[in-house]
Amino acid sequence: MCRNIHTLHNFEPPATSDEVTAAALQYVRKVAGTTKPSNANREVFDRAVAEIAHSTQHLLDALVTAAPPKDRAEEAAKRRARAVASGRYTG
Repeated sequence: MCRNIHTLHNFEPPATSDEVTAAALQYVRKVAGTTKPSNANREVFDRAVAEIAHSTQHLLDALVTAAPPKDRAEEAAKRRARAVASGRYTG
C-alpha cells in the first residue's frame, strides 16, 4: 500500500515542499490504512496531510548537524543498487 518514507534531512539540494508533502501523504495513508479516503473522510485526510507536512518542514528547518550534506543523486543510486541486488527492482 505505502512505499517507504525516505530520509529528508541533510541533503544537497534540500528536500522540496513536494517531497515533504509526499512523505506526509505516505504517513497518513499508512496510519489511516487506505490509499484513497472516502468522500466522507477526504477533508480530514487532506487536513492531516497538510498539518503533518507543515510540522515536518518545521522539523527539517530546525534540525542541525555537523555532518556534510549527502548528495541526493548519489543516495538515490545507492537505493536503486540495493533494490536491484535484492531483486525488488528490475529497472
